Amino acid sequence: MVKEDSNAVETGDDGKKHDFECEIENLPKYDKKMIKGFMRGFGNIMILWLISRKRQHGYEIMTQLHAASPLDKKMPSASVIYPVLHKLEKKGLISGKWEHQGKRKVKYYEITEEGEASLDRIRQIIVHGRELGATDMWKEFMGDMFTLKRS
Repeated sequence: MVKEDSNAVETGDDGKKHDFECEIENLPKYDKKMIKGFMRGFGNIMILWLISRKRQHGYEIMTQLHAASPLDKKMPSASVIYPVLHKLEKKGLISGKWEHQGKRKVKYYEITEEGEASLDRIRQIIVHGRELGATDMWKEFMGDMFTLKRS
C-alpha cells in the first residue's frame, strides 16, 4: 500500500511512480488476478532465463521477481519459486550446488547445456512460429501489451 506524506511535494519521475502505484492499487480485483496469472504462466521460463544470465540462489531470484512485480512485493512467494527450481533441476535444465555463505549454506543454481538448448528452442519457436503455421497473434499480443513506446 502506498503511504502518502502530506508534506511531500511530488515532482518528475517520483510523481509518475506515485500515480502509477495509485492506479495499481485501484485496479479491479479481477484485473489483478489476471496479471498474477499471466506472470505465473511465464514463471518457469522467466526463472530459467534469469539463471541463464548469471548463477544465483533462490532468494536472489525471488527478490528480482518481487522487484519486477507491478502488483505487490509479496509475489511470487518461496512456495512458488522453490518448486520451480526443483523441477528445473530434476529435468536437467539447471544444476544446483550447495555453498557456504557466512554461517549458512546456500544453493546456487546455474543453467546447464540442456537448459540453454531449451531456451534456444523456445526462442526459435517464438521467432519462427509463422513458418510453423501459427498466426502472428502472439507477436501482436506481446507487441501491444509490452511495447514500451507508448506513453
